[in-house]
This record gives sequence, C-alpha cells and structure tokens, in this order.
Amino acid sequence: MKSQSENIRQIISILEKDYPDYDTELNFKTPHQLLVAVILSAQCTDKRVNLVTNSLFDKYKDVKAFADANLKEFEQDIYSTGFYRNKAKNIIAASRMIVEKFDSKVPDSMEDLITLPGVARKTANVVLSEVFDKQSGIAVDIHVIRLSNLLGLTGSKDPKVIEKELMSVTERKEWGKVSNLLILHGRNICVARRPKCNLCSIREFCPFFLE
Repeated sequence: MKSQSENIRQIISILEKDYPDYDTELNFKTPHQLLVAVILSAQCTDKRVNLVTNSLFDKYKDVKAFADANLKEFEQDIYSTGFYRNKAKNIIAASRMIVEKFDSKVPDSMEDLITLPGVARKTANVVLSEVFDKQSGIAVDIHVIRLSNLLGLTGSKDPKVIEKELMSVTERKEWGKVSNLLILHGRNICVARRPKCNLCSIREFCPFFLE
C-alpha cells in the first residue's frame, strides 16, 4: 500500500499537467489588492470577485484610499460578494492598520498578517505564497477540505487539522501549489454537486469512484 506522501506526490504531478497555470485566479497588481480580493472571496466565487475588483481597484487606488473609505459607500461597492458588511468593516480596518502600523506596506510574515482584521491563516497563506513566495502553510478552503477527505488524505473537516496533515506529507516548496491545484480541480472537475468522475485524472486515488 502506498503511503500518504507517495499518493499526494502522484496527485500533484498529475494535476500539474492538467493545470499548468495554477496560480490564483484572483486578479491583482499589488499585495494589498490581493489581500482585499482574498477577503472578498470568502463564500464568493473568484469570477464574481474579479468583476467587483475590476472597478473597485480603479476607485480606490492604494491602501490609503481603502483606509479612508466611507463604510456605507464601500459596503455598496462590494455588495454583490455577499457578507458585505463584515467584509467592508474588515477591509477598511485592515487597511488602516497597514497604513498606521506597517508603513502602508502589507506585512510579509504570518505573525503580522494574522493581526489584521479579517485575516486568518488561509488568507495569510495565499498572500505569502502568491506575492512574497513564502511558504508558511497551506491555504485550506472548502475545495481543499472536500477533496482532501475524498482522496483519503485526511479524515477531518477542521481546516487547521487538514493544513497540518497536508503539510506533513508534502514538501514546503509545494505548499502553495498543493492548495491551488486542489482548488482548481474542485472547481473544474470534482464539483460538489455534480462531480465529473469520468473526466477525473486522479480518480484512481479516489475510493468513491466507481467504474
């Protein structure tokens, strides 16, 4: 029987061929823009976030503009992403902290990032991996949770537990890649309601696949 680390290595190798461009699908030009986009992406599709940020980043040119934003107006700007009140409050508060405490620069450490309002490990992991090329962990979202369980890589639904278990069977340099590949596969093939099992390139690793 293959070990977990052998299975995940093969899964990564196969998915890399399926998704050679496996960076985040969120559109951004600066670290702060990515931070905003990731916060907006909670319970929202990347496609919708990109539609919103297309005009949002034109309206608010830099971190100070976000920090100075009017809360009610900002809520309307991001309304279609859902949970807009909480997201607006956190984005503005995080932007203010970045201006006041970090000299208007998004911090590049896990310890500092998770002090920002609305930023937990998942968001911090994405920012660190995508813009600072730092692998501090694995971003665990709903797709990573679901696929990790389907593939037998974990038996937990707890993102913190799943992150630790995936980190233990993968190399640090691959942590960002692992998350992005599982997310892409979850969106494109292993769709929650209608999985396209016959098109799945890693179905041999899935005990739920039936010939």
